Amino acid sequence: MSQASRQLSRLLRHTAGDRGLAMSPDGWALIEDVCKLLKMDRTALASAVEQNDKARLQVDGERIRACQGHSAQGMPVTREALENSWRRVHPVDELWHGTNLGVLDVILRDGLQPGRRTHVHLAPSPNSPVGRRSRVDVLLGIDPAQLDGPVFEAPNGVLLVREVPPRAISQVLEADAVHGADWSGR
Repeated sequence: MSQASRQLSRLLRHTAGDRGLAMSPDGWALIEDVCKLLKMDRTALASAVEQNDKARLQVDGERIRACQGHSAQGMPVTREALENSWRRVHPVDELWHGTNLGVLDVILRDGLQPGRRTHVHLAPSPNSPVGRRSRVDVLLGIDPAQLDGPVFEAPNGVLLVREVPPRAISQVLEADAVHGADWSGR
């Protein structure tokens, strides 16, 4: 991913509020405003969107947004507006979340919380190219029937929920043991 793509993704997911970027509650900002703020021309912006290896950036005419992964604090987005812009997915056969051993005991006790983000990111299968995290030691299988709320799908295929209660964690697998699973970098 290019530096410009990282810069654009960071602005639209985490720092828009701090930097004074006008943004709708579902994350849309005017391309013209983004270009001015980042001192980027439209050609560079288009290239940065195309080079975003995680497909996090979405363009609609004169607007741009990050599909998902927004910080919960300091951003003009709201959970409800984001959820209304995503597709509800049902039924869902399986859900997966990659994590590291250092937090596994806490997750098994307390469930998955979004932390500083608006939602918990999940993947539709252990081998999915979306919803991946870095430093993954274990994959958690999530039973969708045990979730307290709906499952959403962002335009880039990442599945999202508000939280995962401990009772919904149905499997714990070593990441290396899952054939073909490369849970790094999403």
